[in-house]
Amino acid sequence: MSQEQWTQVDRYFGERMIPPDEALDAALRASDEAGLPAINVAPNQGKLLQLIAEVRGARRILEVGTLAGYSTIWLARALPADGKLVTLEADPHHADIARSNLERAGVAHLVDVRTGPALETLPKLAAESAEPFDLVFIDADKENTAEYFQWALKLSRAGSVIIVDNVVRKGAVADLSSTDPSVQGIQRFVEVAAAEPRVSATSIQTVGGKGYDGFTMAVVTA
Repeated sequence: MSQEQWTQVDRYFGERMIPPDEALDAALRASDEAGLPAINVAPNQGKLLQLIAEVRGARRILEVGTLAGYSTIWLARALPADGKLVTLEADPHHADIARSNLERAGVAHLVDVRTGPALETLPKLAAESAEPFDLVFIDADKENTAEYFQWALKLSRAGSVIIVDNVVRKGAVADLSSTDPSVQGIQRFVEVAAAEPRVSATSIQTVGGKGYDGFTMAVVTA
């Protein structure tokens, strides 16, 4: 097995199951032209997020980590006409690119892009006393993933789904001697999630066009 083969398989399924989409392609081009890192989810992963949101019947979605809004578009497309997606982005430049991409994709009216470090915006969001979120997607800096997960719990309810991306770190998550802050952050999140009695969770390894990684999915049970 090789990266070339993983990419080829992703391309095979993508060409057959994910129709060409100018809004999504334009979002990726805008991200590249603005010099943003190419760390967006793959198209098949974006479609998976949309399907999970649709299966859940999500009306309110929270995303931690917007980047250029690529995954945001996928998630927003799962919302009903009266739905809402709040997405948190630390970098104002990234947030500006995302807003343009969301406008072009025709979903800006469903999305509230908030800027600032998520550990500052999450408490403000909680203080608004709005409805809980039906789905939370966490894809931001890995060092603070455990804290983002704990806030996601506070902002959710029984039946809510929490998805945490990039938890395998090319297999490094299993290296308990790792000194990489991102790996250590994910390891701390795993310990927190495993000990949390209010969720039922599992983690899945993935390979594909974006390499070797994986995600955690948790359902809030209480």
